[in-house]
Amino acid sequence: MDGHHVDLAIIGGGLGGVAATLAACEKGLSVILTEETEWIGGQVTSQGVPPDEHPWIEEFGATGRYKLYRRKVRDAYRRIMKVVDDGKALNPGNGLVSAICHDPRVTLHVLQELLLPFQLTGHLTVLVNATPVKVEKQGRRVEKVWISSGGRLTGIEAPYYIDATETGDLLPLAEISYVTGAESKEDTGEPHALEAADPLDIQAFTYVLGMEYREGGYHVIPEPDMYTFWRDFQPGIWPDKLLSFFAPHPITKEKRAYSLFDGGMGFLLWAYRRILDPSLFRLKDGIGEVTLMNWPQNDYFLGNVYDVNKAEKEKNLYQAKQLSLSLLYWLQTEAPREDGGRGYPGLKLRKDLFMTEDGLAKAPYIRESRRIKAEYTVVEQDVSPDFSTGPTGTRFPDRVGVGSYSIDLHPSMKGRTYLDIKALPFYIPFGALIPKDTDNLLAGCKNIGTTHITNGCFRLHPVEWNIGEAGGAAVAFCLKHDLNPRQLREHRMDQFQDVLRQDGFELEWPWPNNKEE
Repeated sequence: MDGHHVDLAIIGGGLGGVAATLAACEKGLSVILTEETEWIGGQVTSQGVPPDEHPWIEEFGATGRYKLYRRKVRDAYRRIMKVVDDGKALNPGNGLVSAICHDPRVTLHVLQELLLPFQLTGHLTVLVNATPVKVEKQGRRVEKVWISSGGRLTGIEAPYYIDATETGDLLPLAEISYVTGAESKEDTGEPHALEAADPLDIQAFTYVLGMEYREGGYHVIPEPDMYTFWRDFQPGIWPDKLLSFFAPHPITKEKRAYSLFDGGMGFLLWAYRRILDPSLFRLKDGIGEVTLMNWPQNDYFLGNVYDVNKAEKEKNLYQAKQLSLSLLYWLQTEAPREDGGRGYPGLKLRKDLFMTEDGLAKAPYIRESRRIKAEYTVVEQDVSPDFSTGPTGTRFPDRVGVGSYSIDLHPSMKGRTYLDIKALPFYIPFGALIPKDTDNLLAGCKNIGTTHITNGCFRLHPVEWNIGEAGGAAVAFCLKHDLNPRQLREHRMDQFQDVLRQDGFELEWPWPNNKEE
């Protein structure tokens, strides 16, 4: 058995975990960062979801380190690729979902480069393929976390821990109180909450894959084992077969047409998360466009992957993979073409994108995690325009950052359809990172104190980064001033916020605010 003694142990190497690591290491802390997959970066690397951001991200609304990360992604392309410089901010894929749609391997490179100085100086240890399996806890304090990696157990001891796992894995291991699924109106007072709480009403997850298209090519994959099932499957909430160019409109719920390439036929799928547009680079002829498949048609909502037994988890992971591969096979062989034909055999599964045997992302994209019972839980009223006469949501006194996204809930595992409603630009309260029943652990990503409803706007890339970075900064502040996070929030918040501002955090939206807790 190996062991580590550090100032801060960060379990989970997604965006929140990496941001927490950077903040803590730059304050001189010794840190260990563990990650369940081979790749750090979470949703933007191992899960294959390009940054999903608000419309002002190029000017404001993110931390300084997140802006640095975005600049370094563009710089990497300019350094490595021959860019056709048109004077515009580079969007490598010309994707619709973001101003910086790019290959997940580029973010992996950038994040590893950002962490490398601290590894070289001994401040940081990174363990990949490392899964938490046991937590030792005394009273309100986590004393030790055991990690399994390569068949070996590693014990990690630290005065502070951050749970930045994709599904809040430390919470059950440490017997920290948490919530899953949907709360009730009685619980939260939220207008769009359910009448009765349902812990199984959890959003779909998705296995992403990458595709290149070359007209005239033939790259049809072997027929997936579950293809017949998925080809014939029509959910009760769907207006057509799941494998079709129709899905519910997220807002109106009416039947919505989709198109692979020709936007005139319906909402354009191919360009939505396109990560390589060859016209932006000086490339050899024959290089095709590359996109990532994260569409309504491959959302998996037949079962969950946490708080279920091992067999159930493995079944749902397998079926979700089969859904994505079946969608690809349907596109290659049966999908109606704009020219009246059937199938696009020129679609090529890019297995190199994620370096996996099946070509799928290294991990599923998890939209909704376990969530701590926090010192403060963000509710719909904090972000909804129906509860504010100003341009932003609740301006929390303990705010540690900002974010903006609509409340975007995907179909759930209890058969509920989309919920997509407006949300104001909002603030991130520090109290949402603090568990009620634990003194030396912070939530570091989608496991903070949100509800099923507000998770829908707090789960995106810049917000997760901000949450993690604030957690790393808070641990450094607590160690320096001999406080725990609860004491910081109650007695030293103004001083901590000054430190955050000096460190590049944005704690205000640049518009008047009129709603304050």
